[in-house]
Amino acid sequence: MADTELDPAVGKTEDAGAEAVERPRSLLLAGLRDLALVPAILVIAVVGYLINPVFLQSDNLINILQTMSEIGLLVLAQTLVLVAGRMDLSLESTFGLAPGVAAWLVVAPGVTHGLGALPGWTSVPVTLLVGVVVGLVNGLLIVRFQLHGFVVTLGMLIVLRGLLTGISGGQTFFGLPTSMLYLGTTLWLGVPVSVYLCFLMFAIGVLVLGYTRIGRALYAIGGNIDAAKAAGIRTDRVLWGTLTVASLLAALGGLMLSGRLASVAAAQGNGAIFTVFAAAVIGGVSLNGGKGTVFGAFTGILLLYMIQNVLTLAGVPAQWIAALNGAIILIALIVSRITSGKAQE
Repeated sequence: MADTELDPAVGKTEDAGAEAVERPRSLLLAGLRDLALVPAILVIAVVGYLINPVFLQSDNLINILQTMSEIGLLVLAQTLVLVAGRMDLSLESTFGLAPGVAAWLVVAPGVTHGLGALPGWTSVPVTLLVGVVVGLVNGLLIVRFQLHGFVVTLGMLIVLRGLLTGISGGQTFFGLPTSMLYLGTTLWLGVPVSVYLCFLMFAIGVLVLGYTRIGRALYAIGGNIDAAKAAGIRTDRVLWGTLTVASLLAALGGLMLSGRLASVAAAQGNGAIFTVFAAAVIGGVSLNGGKGTVFGAFTGILLLYMIQNVLTLAGVPAQWIAALNGAIILIALIVSRITSGKAQE
């Protein structure tokens, strides 16, 4: 009996066909995961209306979006870092220090601890520059010197918080220049500029992570950094750039909050990292790296702020809202462990 030979072309065709079937299936599953929180958002909207009809009024919805937009940029920043398989705890301190340094340099002497060394228009570029510098230093320590990212950013969180307390004398900066107030006070078509800016940043994040080479590199690095290096990805450059962009986004978010409050408190951003991780985790971003989407993170922070608003309208004390954020993180981790079947490190 003659041996039967398999035509290599047939095998390749079958493999290609299997891949073609698998790819749309994986894309469909990813799309469904992105929309996982949408039903919950709709349920919270209905519950909020039943508790207090004010919830669905335009003023209240705009208030939710504006307060969410500031921390939302921190969530976006952390999402980029988490996808790359890292964590940045220092983002909350950058959120306060960056606008704090700008206020310190431009506010006139005699008004809190201002130096008045620079003209008011420089406040925005100074804020963003501080964010870039913090990100570069994080990258230097983590990427260049190969120090543990968690410990480095924890140390940076403490250092930056101490710097803000030192330059402010533990007080709040007032008398901010108009340029620092613009993003938090200006309205376009009845909606704060900060809301437009937040949506724009998230839209850019969706495009970058989902449709660019940089986005694919971040997922590859977060999934398996050794394999990413073997594939020719310049992992050090990508990680350094990601940490810098994340700190820049944190500085921008802090500028938006300072503009809305017309001040920079010595404790600005203190504890915000817990809300950030809660939003990212319930939005489907993996703490192990390589998984998660920007849209999922957006729905996570939106859901959190909607819940907080509903609880506030219901008269629930603020301390219970903080406890809720921690409970949400734990529940999300448990659900992620059950659905993925993988141990979390």
